[in-house]
Amino acid sequence: MVGLISLRVRRLREMLRRDGVLRTARAVAHRLRHGPAQWQHIDVFRHYGFALPHVVQALPGRPAEGSLLWFIPDFNIGSGGHLNIFRTIWHLEQMGYTSSIVIAKPVMHHDAAEAREAIRQHFFPLRAQVYLGVDGLPPCEFAVATGWDTAYTVRAFAGASHKLYFVQDYEPHFYPVGTESVLAENTYRFGFFGITAGGWLAGKLAREYGMTTHAVGFGVELERYRRLPRREPGIRRVFFYARPPTPRRAFEIGLLVLNAVWERMPDTQFVLAGWDTAGYHIPFPHLACGTVALDDLPDLYSQCDVALVLSLTNASLLPLELMACGCTVVSNHGQNVEWLLNDEVAALSDPTPEDLTDSVCALLQDDERRAALSARAEVFARSQTWDEVARGFEQGLRLARSQNVRG
Repeated sequence: MVGLISLRVRRLREMLRRDGVLRTARAVAHRLRHGPAQWQHIDVFRHYGFALPHVVQALPGRPAEGSLLWFIPDFNIGSGGHLNIFRTIWHLEQMGYTSSIVIAKPVMHHDAAEAREAIRQHFFPLRAQVYLGVDGLPPCEFAVATGWDTAYTVRAFAGASHKLYFVQDYEPHFYPVGTESVLAENTYRFGFFGITAGGWLAGKLAREYGMTTHAVGFGVELERYRRLPRREPGIRRVFFYARPPTPRRAFEIGLLVLNAVWERMPDTQFVLAGWDTAGYHIPFPHLACGTVALDDLPDLYSQCDVALVLSLTNASLLPLELMACGCTVVSNHGQNVEWLLNDEVAALSDPTPEDLTDSVCALLQDDERRAALSARAEVFARSQTWDEVARGFEQGLRLARSQNVRG
């Protein structure tokens, strides 16, 4: 009974992380109204059987040089992790590489052509073909895992000359200690060549798991993210990256900080964006933007003086986009952040409500310091380009090829 309750709690947490408070509440209410039948007999083997050893065969033939098969989790429109994957694929296509995309466990999409069109319409106009499931996959030079569960499919895939792992964050920390965290951690021992988002991950995976790693950085879409005219320069305004279903973004600490800033400086305005926060008690006046269209973000960022962006695992690329729009950034100390940010371009504090509050208030109260920090940060952000990141990724492909990393 205790094990069943634990599994249901994990499912509820996963629903909260994936769908948010309101959709989860509706699902729970529906279950209470219509009875428990749909939640009985949870099939652990169906959910976790992918972690058992197995083989996924490829179609006969020799893999073409420069061909990549990207194994991705199914995606929602607006997913930042998928945006980085599709952006990388697009840049590699411009360099002459050929990619295909595999959604081994489709959840959101049930037609490959529709999934491909969604990618082309909402992310990048890729030439890549999309496969749902693992039947009939072509051989490839590089099979690329992009998340811990996809790493198990890449391990099983028999049609790759080299196996890579595009690691954007330390995924064991996405879960409480348990099945998911252990299964995620195990993937770092599969022997794949790791291409990581930043040096913190590269060092951690090499040091703790013996992975061969190659770090690439973050870039900024300079044609989109730029400083726009400030309409109300006399109003102090704070932006908060509010992601309640993403624990590593420390939503709760952020609310404590913003409320403390409001108590000290009640004329300050607050803007929350990133997720629907309507289900939360937020005592201070604020504008809740929810999920904002990409094209609307530069103007939103440009209207804010300070942004609070917290990262408890790997750094977010959001600070660079804010900096490119002239908004100064407050974030937390830690090697996971400081591979990207430093005190020359951001205000870094210990991740306590009081220290973060002091940092936000200090910037709001010191126009000269804030302007100087904003100017330095803007120059730094505009030096980070996705073209350079893509060249770094290609260098990783060449290193994997030269080292004959198969996994």
